[in-house]
Amino acid sequence: MMHYLQLSSRICMPSCISSQPKTSWTSSTSGNEMRVGHCTKVSRSVNMENLQNEYLFPEIFMREFVHTQKYPHARLIRLGVGNTTEPIPDIITSSMAEHAHALSTVQGYRGYGAEQGHMELRRAIAEKFYNNMGIEGDEVFVSDGAQCDISRLQMLLGSNVTIAVQDPSFPAYIDSTVIAGRAGRFQEETGKYKNIVYLNCRPENNFFPDLSTASRADIIFFCSPNNPTGNAASQQQLKQLVEFAKANGSIIVYDSSYAAYISDDSPRSIYEIPGAREVAIEVSSFSKFAGFTGVRLGWTVVPDELSYANGFPVIKDYNRIVCTCFNGASNIAQAGGLACLSAEGYQAITTVVDYYKENAKIIVDTFRSLGLKVYGGKNAPYIWVHFPGLSSWDVFNEILEKTDIVTIPGKGFGPGGEEYIRVGAFAPRESILEASKRLKTLF
Repeated sequence: MMHYLQLSSRICMPSCISSQPKTSWTSSTSGNEMRVGHCTKVSRSVNMENLQNEYLFPEIFMREFVHTQKYPHARLIRLGVGNTTEPIPDIITSSMAEHAHALSTVQGYRGYGAEQGHMELRRAIAEKFYNNMGIEGDEVFVSDGAQCDISRLQMLLGSNVTIAVQDPSFPAYIDSTVIAGRAGRFQEETGKYKNIVYLNCRPENNFFPDLSTASRADIIFFCSPNNPTGNAASQQQLKQLVEFAKANGSIIVYDSSYAAYISDDSPRSIYEIPGAREVAIEVSSFSKFAGFTGVRLGWTVVPDELSYANGFPVIKDYNRIVCTCFNGASNIAQAGGLACLSAEGYQAITTVVDYYKENAKIIVDTFRSLGLKVYGGKNAPYIWVHFPGLSSWDVFNEILEKTDIVTIPGKGFGPGGEEYIRVGAFAPRESILEASKRLKTLF
């Protein structure tokens, strides 16, 4: 994997390019280095210029890289970017391998498939995750992952729609809104974009916004279990959210990518709430519950009842976006998805999910033993740890410098994440136990 190193907002040459580039670089008034030499007459997108810094996770990779250069013998433990580590169960990889091998035969070769995904898989997703919720296979669109679908949904929406996000929230919701030109200018004093509605989700309000005072927005991005806080919304809270959307004529984009980690009676889908089919789209993924972070497979549900202000069905426009901008998920990945949803396959991946949940419990117990306020970890593979009065980037840097453990600073998830760090449970058990020892020694 080639990483572009970006230090202090400067554009640096990737490692695979010659150390004697043909073009030179000079500083611009914006603080970024700009190319000197031939330039086209094409203006840079003002929306791209409006993005603040780099995307969070490449920034974490960069700091991790710098740390390993400084300490080449460090035994790094990565509890930052949510990348699964346990092997995919054999029953699933065997199915993918069999499908891949069949492509070398006349009988087994397949080219393009349906852009919306194989109907067998679409029906299996509807039956496994939306049983008794009224969702049919033709309302499920198979994709290459939830994050890609978030951007496709941004493409679907009109240029003038208003957006609301939880604060803190997964950065792709905000960054894709900025790229689409809907965010307005960034306000340094608040750390927020002018035209985005930030829904405060903190421990004081049980990580659920006060909707009685919330501003109206056309689109509400809502993730439960939440990334980064690890909190899962209750039935009553989601009922309020659906009622709020109905009263305001809004559409909820509900991210349920971590639903498999729910351990209590919290809803696993927005469609468990009566009336949600009329106001909600749901995106989800095989990445975190099946270990498909590299395989790439997800889905989006767009119910038939969901319509625009003029009565036109949203599903028809989304189908048009998918057919125009996507050639369908890999046949091999879809074969793996089907194997995941078989009785034996689902049992196997549930065992892996339980492994990560035990990791999360160890991390939660570690921080609590140190007297820190800890949230999440029960219904999600993320632990949200509070360091009152401290900069989250300072905490991130200190933990990395003194323990060789990578976490994520809460500020990277929005202004509401300041004073927190997110710690992930995706690691081998021995790494989790070692991290626990190092953290206890540090604090």
